[in-house]
Amino acid sequence: MTKDSPAPRLAIDIGGTFTDVVLDLGHDLATAKVLTTPDAPEQGVMAGIETVLRDTGTDPAAIGLVIHGTTLATNAILERKGAVTTLITTEGFRDVLEIGYESRYDQYDIQIEKPVPLVPRARRLTVPERVDVHGTALLPLDEQAVTALIPAITELGTESIAIGFLHAYANPDHERRTRDLIADALPAISISISSEVCPEVREYERLTTTAANAYVRPAMARYLGRMRDRLTGQKFQCPVLLMTSGGGLTTLETAQRFPIRLVESGPAGGAILACQAAAEAGLDKVISFDMGGTTAKICLIEDHQPHKAREFEVDRAARFLKGSGLPLRIPVIEMVEIGAGGGSIARLDALNRITIGPDSAGADPGPAAYDRGGDRPTITDADILLGRIDPEHFAGGKLTLAPDRSEATIKRDVGEPLALAPSMAAYGITEMVDETMANAARVHAVEQGRVAADHSIVAFGGAAPLHAARLADKLGIDTIVVPTNAGVGSAVGFLTAPVAYEVVRSRNMRLRQFDPAQVNTIIDEMQAEAAAVVDAAAPAADTTEQRIAYMRYVGQGHEIVVPLPNRPLTDADTETLQAEFDRQYEALYRRTIPTAEVEVLTWGLTLATTTEAPEPFGDSEPCDAPPPAAMRRLFDAEADQEIEIPLYRRPDLAPGMTINGPAIVAEDETSTFLNSRFDATIAANGYLILHRKKETAA
Repeated sequence: MTKDSPAPRLAIDIGGTFTDVVLDLGHDLATAKVLTTPDAPEQGVMAGIETVLRDTGTDPAAIGLVIHGTTLATNAILERKGAVTTLITTEGFRDVLEIGYESRYDQYDIQIEKPVPLVPRARRLTVPERVDVHGTALLPLDEQAVTALIPAITELGTESIAIGFLHAYANPDHERRTRDLIADALPAISISISSEVCPEVREYERLTTTAANAYVRPAMARYLGRMRDRLTGQKFQCPVLLMTSGGGLTTLETAQRFPIRLVESGPAGGAILACQAAAEAGLDKVISFDMGGTTAKICLIEDHQPHKAREFEVDRAARFLKGSGLPLRIPVIEMVEIGAGGGSIARLDALNRITIGPDSAGADPGPAAYDRGGDRPTITDADILLGRIDPEHFAGGKLTLAPDRSEATIKRDVGEPLALAPSMAAYGITEMVDETMANAARVHAVEQGRVAADHSIVAFGGAAPLHAARLADKLGIDTIVVPTNAGVGSAVGFLTAPVAYEVVRSRNMRLRQFDPAQVNTIIDEMQAEAAAVVDAAAPAADTTEQRIAYMRYVGQGHEIVVPLPNRPLTDADTETLQAEFDRQYEALYRRTIPTAEVEVLTWGLTLATTTEAPEPFGDSEPCDAPPPAAMRRLFDAEADQEIEIPLYRRPDLAPGMTINGPAIVAEDETSTFLNSRFDATIAANGYLILHRKKETAA
């Protein structure tokens, strides 16, 4: 490393099965993929870090930045392994978490399973207090009632507390005072208040988000503290930043306070990578396809930007039905996530149909082929049996596979009950998971008013390149991009993410009573809060600021996003906001309602460091591909027999080369399977670009 070269950076992504580590040396990337250690995730992290540092001869003290993303918060909610949490709310609103939207996500299902609250009724306590929508205290906080709750909190074995009072977003004084009283009596307990976690209207979403933050906060705070201590013990001297669900980086201290913002941090990194890949490939519409060991994530990206949302559902009782999960009101890159990763378990249902997941073999015991005690067939086992995975070089040769165990479990659980040969049973497993992912992509596209077939695919993650060609067949897509280091794609995405923080404040205001002074005060407060986080993570960095308002016609149930000018607002901006609202509303619904009154419910501000837009790669001079590194026997389901196809090592391929399908392109962290309908070219930057053959065009 020269004197003027940037310091190396580390990116870490903890998944349900694998932990990915990427070391950015400026001129090159070094990667490691190790099994996740669920009981102590930092152990897997340190193992991956030690590998890349040893392989490159890098001193820990030379590292300039560590960027971390994890699904630990999500997994704690999904597996119900969070802290014993108590909710304290306004008297009369104890059952908000149970009542929800007062509706059924499936009107005609008489055996409907509603989302189970993270805080059971016995641990939901109330105190007398009341604030109105404008922040006026209608009933003072009963401090004696708060103090009287202390024995009950202790008797319930409470490890974490969520405090959420009605309309606390407009006036947080009662929540703050309640927090102080409890903290004085129980200084060791973790406390989350809704006016900090989610200062927005709609008490159900605000309380579920605050309860979820409290539920995961103790474990996440302990883990992040241990992670920091382990890094310090290994002589790391650099800052540690965390990837948030919204696609920005934040400080470790902020992540410890608001871990709920990390629920989709790993997938967010993958979406950022897909945006960069789309820009470099000159593609305006892509589907980001991230398939790891536990889940598959699909995200729509247009004009090199992912779709974003203010709400995300976790732990859905019904896979594709909105309203069947726990709503979290956080900034998030909008995507659909299903239990269809390499470790997802295959079985037969009551009708003798092959079904996949959502449960996964994870890292421990893992798929049957890992030979670590797993005794259920998984997607990885099916890919091994079909010949798509090279057992000798899996995970760079660091993990020895036992293909005979894959065959035995598939034969026992799927093949024999259906009277199918093991290879055809394995193909049935992959077909079902590919169809499940295709259906998820179709539904997600339709929900966004888009057509999946109009997009290309960017495939990454340990399993996605193996399944991307078949997914493209099912969706009628002709182009697939497999970036370099695709097997650790989310971690690579972390390296290009900006430091960013989003703040929102709900203050209801009709445009006819527009008060620019009040709005400017709110925006100044939000700007100061965001700047404190961004400046702590990236001192003196150039930043961009985005201001928005969530607006609607009076009486409507939901709002649309309206951009605001980045300057102090004046009385004249009443017309500015009205005109911009009309423009945005008409773009969405093809009409406006001229006589209807308009109001603002929530104000938002995002501060982010500036990042350079990636340059499109140019054309490469065509050249001949090298001879195959080996020949692989692959099961061809259409012919119902094994065939031999060439296997190429990705490091052996250079820009301009073309690979004719069927073929396999193998690398340490993943393999790309080209079926007979695709060829692949190597782009100038090393990306694999799969094109559908003209004679098989959809």
